[in-house]
Amino acid sequence: MVKHIILWKLKEEYNNDTVKQGIKDGLQSLKGKIPGLIEIKVQTESLSSSTADVMLYSVFENEQALKGYSVHPEHVAVANGKVRPFTQNRSCIDFVE
Repeated sequence: MVKHIILWKLKEEYNNDTVKQGIKDGLQSLKGKIPGLIEIKVQTESLSSSTADVMLYSVFENEQALKGYSVHPEHVAVANGKVRPFTQNRSCIDFVE
C-alpha cells in the first residue's frame, strides 16, 4: 500500500472554517470514485502548535493508483476548485508501507 500525505497552509484571507470544510468535503467526496483509492481523510482541526492548516491522509493500492489519482478528472476538479485557490504552500510525502 502507498500512503499519500499532504499538508497545506492556507492563504491568510482564506483561513476560515468555510474554506476548510469545502476542502474536506471536496476531497473526501472522492472516495469510491478513484480506482485504487482505499482510504481518504482530511483533518481541519489542529492544535495551536501546528504549522499547517489542513492535512490530507490517503491510502492507495499501489504507486500506479496514486499516479492515476493525480490526473483523474474528479481529483483535478476538486484540486483546482476547492484546494489550490485557497492555499499558499503544500508539502507532500508518499511512501510504501
